[in-house]
Amino acid sequence: MTRWVPVGSASDFPLDTSNERVIDGRVFAVIHTKDGFFAMDGICLHQGGPLGKGTVCGNVLTCPWHGWQYDVTSGAHLINTAIVHPTFPTRLEADTVWIDVDPAIETPAP
Repeated sequence: MTRWVPVGSASDFPLDTSNERVIDGRVFAVIHTKDGFFAMDGICLHQGGPLGKGTVCGNVLTCPWHGWQYDVTSGAHLINTAIVHPTFPTRLEADTVWIDVDPAIETPAP
């Protein structure tokens, strides 16, 4: 089952940024790249850094605390691809960004 939740207008997410959103007490990072909008669990797997406050370069999100880097399209860690951060489907509909927050379909963490 899916549960799509609106997280803001497209203009709330400037290109090449990551922004934090909290839905039902869970933190999400919403990332906007030239390839579109992406969503990941907002807590870094390393030591809990805020991925929604990270930096974006291309499709790479860097945690602001210790520099862990993830591919926003897959959630894969850039150095150890066996580490995969949970990602969530997104869609853009009439200038609104939506995330499917159904935990049954998120990418499993290692």
